[in-house]
Amino acid sequence: MLKGRKMYILPLSLILCLMLSGMFRLDAEAIGQKECLDAVSAGIAQIIDPSGGPVTEKAIEELTQMSELNTSAYQAEESDLVMVNVQQALNVRAEASEDSAKVGLLYKDCGGRILERKDGWTRLKSGDLIGWASDEYLLFGEEAEAMADDVGNLIVTIETDILRVRAEPNTDAEIVGLLTVDDELEIIDFIDDAWISVDYQDETRYVSTEFVNVDFHIDAGETLAAIKKREEEERQAKLTANQGAVVVGGDDLRLLAALIHCEAGGESYNGKLAVGAVVMNRVRSGAYPDTISGVIFASGQFTPAMSGKVARVYTSGNFAAGCYEAAQAAINGETNVGGATHFRRAGNHDGILIDHQVFW
Repeated sequence: MLKGRKMYILPLSLILCLMLSGMFRLDAEAIGQKECLDAVSAGIAQIIDPSGGPVTEKAIEELTQMSELNTSAYQAEESDLVMVNVQQALNVRAEASEDSAKVGLLYKDCGGRILERKDGWTRLKSGDLIGWASDEYLLFGEEAEAMADDVGNLIVTIETDILRVRAEPNTDAEIVGLLTVDDELEIIDFIDDAWISVDYQDETRYVSTEFVNVDFHIDAGETLAAIKKREEEERQAKLTANQGAVVVGGDDLRLLAALIHCEAGGESYNGKLAVGAVVMNRVRSGAYPDTISGVIFASGQFTPAMSGKVARVYTSGNFAAGCYEAAQAAINGETNVGGATHFRRAGNHDGILIDHQVFW
């Protein structure tokens, strides 16, 4: 160090930002740690004053401000997740303009991936839908991640004929139960790469990740073509209902009862009615399909529907007691959860608690 020079200890983040910005580079393999730090110090001095003058407080402040800008820009690029922040639906357009043609819709709780951002608009991909949406109705960064964590679904598929449920997360632990490919798992947490904790008969138990597939699902938007196809299918279903209202009504009742069995078969009658009410609240809402089958089989909405379990229960007709009664009551307009349109296992979400589930 040159005699008479002041010694400044710069934050590591500042040094890294300077290095990332290309203001100076070091060959870490060619020099040792002490020599590296000396080079950093000398390099910073040259950046501040190439003539070799003293490092001033003002220069340090300017560099700090520069590092904060670089850090903010870097953090903004860390996640490409985007979530929709609307009550019903958001138009997605071909170009970044309100005057541009509409190419699809993003519904409440939908998410996607950022492709490009400019002038207060974001080009995104959500399922098959690609287009521009106004930033005014979108969430980014930590806000987007928080919403995704709140509304996303963990879909677990058992990929073996028999899955062992153990008392502890190791292969020597006691086997407390067996699950088949048609059974469902309620994940509690990821223990490590090899084990997940699950709710099994109201106890925390463990299964190996080797025999299950876990997928985190966020609802996606719809293209205009997909919307047109869905609406045509619903129109045809209504025509069929007009020709055989009793039979179709019975099918709707049976389908809703099957979903209630899958989602709340082990709950009280109140728990079963609450699930049925959620489905009917969605049917009456403009943010969801307007038929029971449309709501139940909408992408990403109900895990048992996506896994095929609802269809199997519907075909078998093997329902838990009270499922038909709860389904009929919900269709008749009864509700014990108000206008709630969501539910999940009780835990970290506020809402109306009924048995083991919370509704909001």
